[in-house]
Amino acid sequence: MQLTKLRGISEKREKDLNKLNIFTAEDLVRFYPRAYLDLTHRVKLSSCYHNDVVLISCRIASPPQTVYTGRRPFVKVWCDQEGELFSALWFNAPYVKEKLKEGEYLFYGRVQNKFGSVTMINPSFEPLDKNVRLKGIVPVYPLKGSLTQRVMRDTVASALKVCLPQSVIPNKIAQKYGLGSLSQAYLDIHNPPSAAAKDAAAARIALEEYFVLISAFKYIKGGKDDARTRRYACTAEEVKGFAARFPFEFTEGQKRAVNDVYENLKSPTRMNRLLQGDVGSGKTAVALCALFMAVKSGYQAAFIAPTEVLAEQNFRLICNTFPEYECVFLSGATSAKEKKERKAKLLSGEAKIVCGTHAVIQDDVLFQNLALCVCDEQHRFGVAQRNALGEKGEGADMLVMSATPIPRTLSLIFYGDLDISEIKDKPKARAEIVTAIIPYRKYDDMLEYIGQEAKKGNQSYFVCPKIEGDEEGSLMSVTELFDELKNRLPRVRFALLHGKMKDKEKLEVMSAFKEKKVDCLVSTTVIEVGIDVPDATIMVIYNAERFGLSQLHQLRGRVGRGSKKSYCFLLCGSDSEEARERLSVIKHNTDGFKIAEYDLKMRGGGDFLGTRQSGKFLNEIRNLQYPPEVIFEAKKLSDEAFEAGDNALLREFALKKYERLKEVILN
Repeated sequence: MQLTKLRGISEKREKDLNKLNIFTAEDLVRFYPRAYLDLTHRVKLSSCYHNDVVLISCRIASPPQTVYTGRRPFVKVWCDQEGELFSALWFNAPYVKEKLKEGEYLFYGRVQNKFGSVTMINPSFEPLDKNVRLKGIVPVYPLKGSLTQRVMRDTVASALKVCLPQSVIPNKIAQKYGLGSLSQAYLDIHNPPSAAAKDAAAARIALEEYFVLISAFKYIKGGKDDARTRRYACTAEEVKGFAARFPFEFTEGQKRAVNDVYENLKSPTRMNRLLQGDVGSGKTAVALCALFMAVKSGYQAAFIAPTEVLAEQNFRLICNTFPEYECVFLSGATSAKEKKERKAKLLSGEAKIVCGTHAVIQDDVLFQNLALCVCDEQHRFGVAQRNALGEKGEGADMLVMSATPIPRTLSLIFYGDLDISEIKDKPKARAEIVTAIIPYRKYDDMLEYIGQEAKKGNQSYFVCPKIEGDEEGSLMSVTELFDELKNRLPRVRFALLHGKMKDKEKLEVMSAFKEKKVDCLVSTTVIEVGIDVPDATIMVIYNAERFGLSQLHQLRGRVGRGSKKSYCFLLCGSDSEEARERLSVIKHNTDGFKIAEYDLKMRGGGDFLGTRQSGKFLNEIRNLQYPPEVIFEAKKLSDEAFEAGDNALLREFALKKYERLKEVILN
């Protein structure tokens, strides 16, 4: 249902909702609260201990003022709670000055109670309407534009009246496991009668969504002939000889992975293998061994990567490693003339290896005898994209790689049709990476240190979560940071890199950085995957609390690629204990698989899997807090539904999901 058909939604309000990726009434129903206020537990600040997180009611006693002291300006306001004055401070939030007016408010946040002085730090707030008193547990939604909490609550309530989702889990299974009503769960998630009801509703909704998601993957993956159509002639001795070309000895993990691939390619069924390895574990060397097995046997191979920068890097490595074979490169930036020539070489069989981006998947890219497909950073490719590549060769073998460790339990669910190899050790020559959480009072010292390191020839990355600042002003943009750093360190050579730049521009910047024409690269997470610059020894991450732990670990892996000791500096824009606790996990752990397990436990399955893709995959479980066990229960229910036979409603619903799975990329 269109948003404007709901009561109270004007065209302007519709545009504000669109900014939140809400386009229909159904989207509204699935737009979950980011937090809840328990209005039955309002307290007096005078009774609070230091670092308590509390809900209070108060009256604004003075107009908000911007205070400029030290590096970070902040907004300060004096408030009155039943005759007792206290101050409230907001860092990185200039919008507060415009939104906070006279009157009575609810404040929810952390208390600092030191030396008899009480202050609230970065509290969330909303006006307390005298005529309509809020009661019980109240939802708090993410907002943009002119939307207010009251407007959002009313809008969601209108949507709930006209489009409550219905369950597609077969009735027999629902009854067997005593599943509650899905419709009631949606009512409870937006208006919970109790904390227990809220948690139960989140688990029920997540169960439903994972049930459909896992079933959709099964429909996509099922019914394929896995019988091998070609035989590999390459011998084990030839593979050992090829591995000797590398200037390092393979680790035990790499040797096991190469052996897994070799056994697959010699088996009677086609290979469908996921190769997981931590940052810097040497997955690419294993993939090159797989390419060798294919081309040595007289076949063609394809190696694709999600970005132009990474694909170009892989292509140079392949050309150096396979000087005796014709290798071609394809990407969106390849000229029409070059594409035509290179496609002709692939069709004739003259070119044995193609390396590139999504351009390799295009319909007009044809092969003479494609036998092996390798997807680097496979989580950046959709299911349909991987299938499309594999179908370019009859019964082609597939090796997909990921440096984003996925907890093994989740791997078995979402990649249940893949064999899994894991490389858990790292090359001995890799440098140690020291991780530190940098308080803002040490920020100037950190910049001075980086300036000194630049003089020694050591390079640095500076990473921001956003290309542009957010509407609330709480995040610095990468362009703002670039300008600031150039002013702060005028003798250091800086370059800017972000996703909105053209591919050619990105390549030019990365080439300059690799050739040491640039000392420091200021970037978004576009450098997260696969970039290899041995002299980069420092990684600085701003607003580190905004990233998932696995993503932070990926970014940290961009340094320590050579033999020099390296550093990762985490700048935290939040004073919350939760943020500090999460970052301490990164500080004290270097095992990506352990970090992934922490991430799953702390963020939940939906947040772990992420929403970084075209479409709205898993929007249905954003903001939901539910135990990971829900995912495994959904897997069990899906297995039972398939064993019981086809279910028309489930199939129809799951295949609608398929359209949204085409561009899925995991976090």
